[in-house]
Amino acid sequence: MSIDDFARPLVATNLVSLALERLERAILEGDLKPGQRLSETELARRFGISRGPLREAIGQLEGRKLVERITNQGARVVWLSPAELIDLLVIRESLEGMACRLATQRMTDDDLDQLDTMLEHHAADSTLVAGRGYFQGAGDKDFHGRIARASGNPRLITMLEGELYSLIRLYRHRLSMRPGRPQDALDEHRVILAAMRTRDPDQAEAAMRAHIRNSSSAVAEVLATEEAAANVD
Repeated sequence: MSIDDFARPLVATNLVSLALERLERAILEGDLKPGQRLSETELARRFGISRGPLREAIGQLEGRKLVERITNQGARVVWLSPAELIDLLVIRESLEGMACRLATQRMTDDDLDQLDTMLEHHAADSTLVAGRGYFQGAGDKDFHGRIARASGNPRLITMLEGELYSLIRLYRHRLSMRPGRPQDALDEHRVILAAMRTRDPDQAEAAMRAHIRNSSSAVAEVLATEEAAANVD
C-alpha cells in the first residue's frame, strides 16, 4: 500500500485522530521507514490537512516511541540498531511466553475458536498467499495482542502493548517478508493455538517461545543480508 493511499481529504471533525491513524498506518506498513525524517509540509500535503493536527499527531506518536526528535533535524521515524532490535526480541520471548501461559489457563473454548477463525482470515489474506508478508491488523486482529490481553495480568499487558509492541510492529512488516517466513509464522501460530487447546501451560509457553525464537532467527538473517548488501555497495 502506498502512502498516497492515505492522502484522501479528511472530512471528519476530529482531524487529529484521523491524522494519527493515517500517520501510524504509514509508519507501521513501511511507507514511512525507520529513520526517515517526517516533513510536516509534505505530510500535510499528502494527507490534505493543516500542519496543526499533523504536528499533534506526531507528538502522540513520539509518546508511543514510534517517532523521535533529533536536535537540529526535527522528527523522524524511530530507528533501532540491529543489536537493539535483537535485545527487544529477547525481552519479547519472555513476556509473551508468560502471557501465553496465563491465557491458556483463562481463555474459554469459544475464545480459542475465535483465535482459530482469526488465523483462517490471516491464511486467506492475498499478501500472505503470495508470500509477500504476514500483515496482521491491530487490536483484535493481532494474534499476539489477543493472547496478551487474555492473560488477565494488567501490568504484563501494559508492558507488551505499550512501547514493546509499537517497536515490534515497526519492523514486523519488513522482516516478515523474508521468503518463506509468512507461511512459517502462520503455521507456528497454529501450533501455539493447538498447544493452548491442550490446556497445558508449559506446552503453550514453549510453543510461543519457539515461535519468537524463530522470528528472532529470521530477523538476524535479514539484518545480516542487509549488512552484506550495504558492504557491497
